[in-house]
Amino acid sequence: MMAKLLFSILLGSLFISNVIAQGKFEQLGPILPTPNSYRTASGAPGHEYWQQRADYNIKVTLDDNNQSITGSETITYFNNSPDALTYLWLQLDQNQRAKDSDSYKISTSKVGEEMTEAQADAMLNDFDGGHKISSITDITGKPLKYTIQKTMMRVELPAPLLKGQSFSFAIKWSYNINDRLKIGGRSGYEYFPKDDNYLYTIAQFFPRMCVYDDVSGWQNKQFLGAGEFTLTFGNYLVEITVPEDHLVAATGELQNMPQLLTKNQLAKYNKAKTETVQPIIIATEEEALEREKTKLKGTKTWKFKADNVRDFAFASSRKFIWDAMAVVQNGKTIMAMSMYPKEGNPLWEKYSTKAVAHTLNTYSQYTFDYPYPVAWSINADKIGMEYPMICFNFGRCEEDGSYTERVKYGMISVIIHEVGHNYFPMIVNSDERQWTWMDEGLNSYLQFLSESQWQRDYPSRRGPAENIVSYMSGEQSGLTPIMTNSENIKQFGNNAYGKPATALNILRETILGRELFDYAFKEYSNRWKFKNPTPADFFRTIEDASSVDLDWFWKGWFYGTDPVDLSIEEVKVFKSNPSDPKALLEMKQAEMAEAENYIYKVKNKKEIQQTYVEKDTTLLDMYNKQIPNAALIEKAKQTTTPLTPTKAEQMTYYQMTFKNMGGLPMPIIMSFEYTDGTTEKVVIPAEIWRFDDKSVTKVFPREKEIKSVVLDPNYETADIDRSNNHYPKKEEVNRFQLFKERESRP
Repeated sequence: MMAKLLFSILLGSLFISNVIAQGKFEQLGPILPTPNSYRTASGAPGHEYWQQRADYNIKVTLDDNNQSITGSETITYFNNSPDALTYLWLQLDQNQRAKDSDSYKISTSKVGEEMTEAQADAMLNDFDGGHKISSITDITGKPLKYTIQKTMMRVELPAPLLKGQSFSFAIKWSYNINDRLKIGGRSGYEYFPKDDNYLYTIAQFFPRMCVYDDVSGWQNKQFLGAGEFTLTFGNYLVEITVPEDHLVAATGELQNMPQLLTKNQLAKYNKAKTETVQPIIIATEEEALEREKTKLKGTKTWKFKADNVRDFAFASSRKFIWDAMAVVQNGKTIMAMSMYPKEGNPLWEKYSTKAVAHTLNTYSQYTFDYPYPVAWSINADKIGMEYPMICFNFGRCEEDGSYTERVKYGMISVIIHEVGHNYFPMIVNSDERQWTWMDEGLNSYLQFLSESQWQRDYPSRRGPAENIVSYMSGEQSGLTPIMTNSENIKQFGNNAYGKPATALNILRETILGRELFDYAFKEYSNRWKFKNPTPADFFRTIEDASSVDLDWFWKGWFYGTDPVDLSIEEVKVFKSNPSDPKALLEMKQAEMAEAENYIYKVKNKKEIQQTYVEKDTTLLDMYNKQIPNAALIEKAKQTTTPLTPTKAEQMTYYQMTFKNMGGLPMPIIMSFEYTDGTTEKVVIPAEIWRFDDKSVTKVFPREKEIKSVVLDPNYETADIDRSNNHYPKKEEVNRFQLFKERESRP
C-alpha cells in the first residue's frame, strides 16, 4: 500500500511539473480576446471594423496677463458604431489640476531634509486649476444636461444617436494655466524672470471626446496623470488669439500666414519649403530679443486646420526663434520646424530641426510615409511631450552658450522620441490610458533604431539588451508585467519604455531576424494606421506576418516578470571506440598503461607478492582475460590494411547541460572556440525548453576540439548573470575604484 501511495505521489508530482513546464509555452488563446468580425484572428481589422469620429471648431484666447485660457468649441460627433447612444462622454483633463482632484489625494509624499520650492508648492495644492464649464448647448442654443465626474463629463442627448447619425453641440469653458515648472504637468507655462516673459505649451486645453469602441465601449477611465490619453480621430479648425507679438506653433497648417508674418519672414518660409539640407531661420534671435523688450499690447488670431488627427496642441511666446526645412517623401513635402527661446541656442539652432527631419525619414523607413504636412519641435524646459504634428522638448544651454554632452544627447533623443510619437500613438492610435507600452515601448524601440542611424555608438538609453539587465535582475516585488494598466505600473520608465523596447529589439535581432521582423512590424503599422489597435492585434499580426509562433515570448516578456538567466551547468566529453583493430589495441594498451599508475595498483605491486589465482592456476577460466585480450591482439595482427575511421569515430561528443536559472525561456546562444583558433556561433531556439523549463541536456558532436564555450556572446538576451555563462568556468572580476591619497599641502 505504501509503495502504491509513493508511486502515486511521484506520478502526481511529475504531472504537475510537466504542466508547469508546458505553461511557459502554452498558447495565448485563452488569454487573448476571441476574434470576431471587428478584429480578426490574424490581427487585422475585420470586415465590419468601425470607429467613431469627432470634428472640432475651436476658438480660444490666451490671456498673457493672467495666464488663463478662455474658449468655445463646436463638436460634431459621428456615430459609426452599430449601437444607439443615449449620452456622450468627454474628457476634462485639466480637472486633474482641480483642488479636489484624486491625483492629489492618492499621491504619496514625504518631507525631506532639503526640498526645492517647487516640491513644497506641489504639496500646498493651492492652485485653482480645472475646467470651468460655462455652458453646453445643442446647435440651436438649447441647454443640454451634463454631469461632471472628476476628469470625465457625461452629456445627455435629446434623442438616441443611431448608427450613421451625427450630433453637434457647443461648449464654453475656461481655466487657469499652471506654472509647469512649479507644480508639473504636460501642459502649462514657463516664466522667465530676467526678461519678464512667458512661454506657453498648451495641451489638453479643451473638452475632448472619449473613445467609444468595440473593445471597451466608452473609455472613461479617470485621468490620474500617468496613463495618458485615448482619443478619436477627426478634423479640426482652430483659431488661437494671442498677443500680437507672439509666434504660434500648432497642430495642422497655418491658414492665414500672409496676415501674420512680415514679408521677409514669409519669403524665408517659402525658401525653406525647398531646402532639404540646412534649416532656414524664419524668425531670428535678434527679432525675438526685440519682441521680448517691446511687448506689444494688441492681439492677433492664428488660424490652423488639421485633418484626421486625434488631438490638438499649440505653443505661444514672444521669445520664439523659428527655423524650418523640407523633408520630401515620395514627392510630398513636409515642413520640419522648430521654435525655441534664446536660452536654447546654439544647441537648438544646430540640432533640433535636423533631428525632426531625421526622425521622419527613419521612422517612415520602418512603418509608413509621414502623412501630415508639418512636424514641430518646441523647446520647453524639463519636459518631453507629444501631440499630433507638434511636441515639447527639453534641452537648454548654459548662459555662455555652452552645453554638456549629456544635455546634447538628451535633447536629440527626446526630439527623436517625441517626434516619433506622431507614428505611435498619434497615427497608430492605441489606448494610452490602458496600455502605455503600446506607444512608449514601440516608440522607444524605433527611437533606438533612429539613434543608431544618427551616429555610430550613439549613447542610447533604451533598446540594447544589456541596458535592461539591472531592472530585470531586481526584486520581483518591485516589478510589474508589461501588460499592466498604465496607472498601476511600478518603475514606469523601465517597464513601459525600456523592457518592451528591448523585447522588440531581441525579436528583431535574435528570434526572428531583421528581415522577418521588419516586414511584420511594417505590416502591423500599416494595418492599424488611423485605427485603434489592442495588444492582441499587435501580437497576432507579428505572428501572422512572420509565420512564427511567439506566444511563449509574449507570455514571458509581456505577461511575466521573470528575468533571463541561462547557465552552462555541466559539460561531459565522449569519444567512441575505434573500429580498426590496431587503433583499438593501441587505445586499450594506452588505457592499461595509464591504469598501472592507479595508486592502489602501485601499492599492491609492492605489498602483494602473489595472488591466490596466480598460485592456483586451476582457478582460471574463460573470464580471466587480459586487457587487451588475446582475440583482439590476434585480430590486430591479421589486419594488414588499417580501416578508415568512420565520421562518428572522428567526432568528439560534448554533452552539455543548461539550466534556466531566471525562469524566462530564451534561445540558447553559444560561441564555440576551438583549439585551432576558429569560432562557431550556435543558436538553439527557445522551444528546447518546452518539456522542461528548468534544465535541458543536448549533445554537440564536433570534429574539432572545443577549447571554450560562452553563452550569449553578443549580449543579445539580457542575461542578468554572466558568471555562469562560461565553460570552462570563468572567474568574474569585480572592479573597484582606486584613488591616490591626497598629497599633504603646506
